[in-house]
Amino acid sequence: MPTDNFLTRAKALESELIEMRRHLHENPELSFHEFQTAGLMKDKLEAYGYKTKAQVGKTGVLGELTRKGVDGPLIAIRADMDGLPIDEDNPNKYISKNQGVMHACGHDGHMACGLTTARMLAEAELEGSVRMVMQPAEEATDSDGKSGAWRMLEDDALDGVSAIIGLHADASLKAGQVGIIPGPAMAACDGFKVTIQGKGGHGAYPETTVDPVVVGAQVVQAIQQIISRRISALEPAIITIGSFQSSSTRGNIISDYVTLEGSFRSFSQKVREHIIAEIDRACSIARIMGGDYKIEYELGYPCTVNNPEITEVMRQAAIDLIGAENVIAVLPKTWSEDFSMFAEKVPGAFMFLGAEIDGDTRSHHSPQFDLNESGLYVGSAILAETARRLMTHFKNKA
Repeated sequence: MPTDNFLTRAKALESELIEMRRHLHENPELSFHEFQTAGLMKDKLEAYGYKTKAQVGKTGVLGELTRKGVDGPLIAIRADMDGLPIDEDNPNKYISKNQGVMHACGHDGHMACGLTTARMLAEAELEGSVRMVMQPAEEATDSDGKSGAWRMLEDDALDGVSAIIGLHADASLKAGQVGIIPGPAMAACDGFKVTIQGKGGHGAYPETTVDPVVVGAQVVQAIQQIISRRISALEPAIITIGSFQSSSTRGNIISDYVTLEGSFRSFSQKVREHIIAEIDRACSIARIMGGDYKIEYELGYPCTVNNPEITEVMRQAAIDLIGAENVIAVLPKTWSEDFSMFAEKVPGAFMFLGAEIDGDTRSHHSPQFDLNESGLYVGSAILAETARRLMTHFKNKA
């Protein structure tokens, strides 16, 4: 199938793509509870000729397309399936029917694009095979702290795969455009909780206490100086303290302890480890002031790093399909994504798909979130063409 045919074919399937997206939008399911969604993904992929496997990574689905007599590279295409625990507040006819659950980050669009891509590739002559990775639980982790990508990798979802590609809707990028960059594309995001132990007492006799509120205030100041004074200005990073709570709720009682909760985002493992060390250093102020501290970390998804070789194939495919003026070298996002785990396992490329509603940019993870559906077919076409080219790319390298 020539390059332009994927764009033409995707445009021809646009009404079905949008219909699927709206159906999925009306029927969201939370992380690791995507039972109906997974069933629909499985049925659709089987209808397109894919051999499927369910319950991969708990509620995920794999679909494999192989051609008889074709022995070529295996390219994986990922789409995430879960919604968020949000009550939707939109005037559309196609709003969530599941109270308290909403597709507020575009995963409905990701799945619809993925299915359209799968369908087009099933119609094409290919030099390799395709594996659709319909992933659960990108937005949350299970009781063991593992996300859907982690669980799917434990079930060998990428065994034999040469490369993996995917996309994320971006409500700040114009519909019809895509953002593609090599290297770090999305941040690692990690959480931490600090408990500062002091010595409580009466507010009239502070000299007999070790006031953890005062100690905690010093610790917060020290943590907030990590980025500006301990990390290079050439290395983007963010630290946020979002919660400061005392064990006392009275103005005349000096508390026994306080807790601080925060998060930090970084774009390399080196900086990630540096921040962890510096948070520990900042908290050591507590001991100097006569108290003590304990830090608990909740390490989240690593930085999403686009493989330069795979990304260049994707970028060139996008340019050939929609023109260089619509392929934007966006800045890395401080979002976090567990596609990063797949991209650590095999070479990967992840693009941002323009979905801005003209004159009404919607915030991801909000009750008012929505997509401009007019650019979704572009995502399907680029994924299909990238997969086709990667097959040729790897075959020529062999």
